[in-house]
Amino acid sequence: MEKNLTTGSVFKNIVFFSLPYLLSYFLQTLYGMADLFIIGAFEGVAATTAVSVGSQVMHMLTVIIVGLAMGSTVSIGQYIGAGDKKKAGTAIGNTVTLFLSLSIVLTVILLLCVKPIVVIVATPQEAVAGTVAYLTVCFLGIPCITAYNIISSIFRGMGDSKSPMYFIAVACAANIALDYLFIGALHLGPVGAALGTTLAQAISVVLALFVIIKRNFGISVQKSDFRPQKKIMGQLLRIGVPVALQDGFIQVAFLVITVIANRRGLTDAAAVGIVEKIISFLFLVPSSMLACVSALGAQNIGAGKRGRAVQTLRYAVMIAAGFGVIVSVIIQFAAQPIVSLFTSDTAVAAAGAQYFRGYIFDCIFAGIHFSFSGYFCACGRSELSFLHNILAILLMRIPGVYLTSVLFPSTLLPMGLATAGGSLLSVIICVIAFSVLRRKEQH
Repeated sequence: MEKNLTTGSVFKNIVFFSLPYLLSYFLQTLYGMADLFIIGAFEGVAATTAVSVGSQVMHMLTVIIVGLAMGSTVSIGQYIGAGDKKKAGTAIGNTVTLFLSLSIVLTVILLLCVKPIVVIVATPQEAVAGTVAYLTVCFLGIPCITAYNIISSIFRGMGDSKSPMYFIAVACAANIALDYLFIGALHLGPVGAALGTTLAQAISVVLALFVIIKRNFGISVQKSDFRPQKKIMGQLLRIGVPVALQDGFIQVAFLVITVIANRRGLTDAAAVGIVEKIISFLFLVPSSMLACVSALGAQNIGAGKRGRAVQTLRYAVMIAAGFGVIVSVIIQFAAQPIVSLFTSDTAVAAAGAQYFRGYIFDCIFAGIHFSFSGYFCACGRSELSFLHNILAILLMRIPGVYLTSVLFPSTLLPMGLATAGGSLLSVIICVIAFSVLRRKEQH
């Protein structure tokens, strides 16, 4: 049954919605790392590299699908907030139609382009065959990956962030068990890792469909709701496409930063790679605030309670920024011991600590602009989220990292600060955009 987030304590709603999402995101991160850990235990460097490269490609693809699904979360949330269950049902039906079609087209295109993709990402020659095999199986499983993320977006639009957490927990457990079967017992290598990932996603989708059938959500979806409607489809795409493009460009920006670090030598490349992995865990909190503000804000805006939507944004900013300040202070003292957990090379640990001490401030600024991005999406203005992220990437993040890499060849600290500077620019743009948007609403 859908959960009404337009009444009660705003702060409690944020906490009760964001904690399951936070755990879901953690499990999804763990899910992605399981393949690497297990194949590293049973196979050689070539197989491990194949899974590492392939999983990066799949991560980028998944991030784009999740971004596009934001249109569904917001649209469904607005209709539920407005009490219009008929249109909520239509939005759900159109979501299924849109992403079913998209998954089929993506599967065909990516299977045809698998070898060029492996070349584009500069896969080492020893790992090419394994990467092609891994991606081929994963691309065949795109309908399952898409289905899981779309079902999750529908649940979150209805105010339910717990069910997706259960689905990903089952998928995570299944993935680990299947990896040990396919990689450990059957010695299938990268193909086994891909099979484990794909079948685990399929299991989570079957579970989700079972829950949908058995549970009364109070929303009826008719056959006619699956027929594309111009207005509904337009809304789904108008909100989702800018977010998908934004997330895609962000992933490309991180790849560019990785290339810049790689050109500085093996030590700096390893240091940056380790810190990026650590940061991905710390960014769970900012990411959960984005999802939280999107879902809660959409319901409240749909209900005509814009004041509560703004209050949700304020609480999210305080939570995310507060978390960022705390971890930024801790990392200034604990950077090297934390990086040393992932490497025994003292030079890599020292370089990683430099980068980490500068980069960690991004956790403050990203938490703030992620929250604003969630609010813009809830308002149906996701193009604002796209705008500030692209400007930050093009004007600060990439040129800043490149310049500091050239000007400060003996330390990674300025590169880390330049990365955080990109998010600071995003915050400034967000505050300006929010002020303009609020003035227009009041008039």
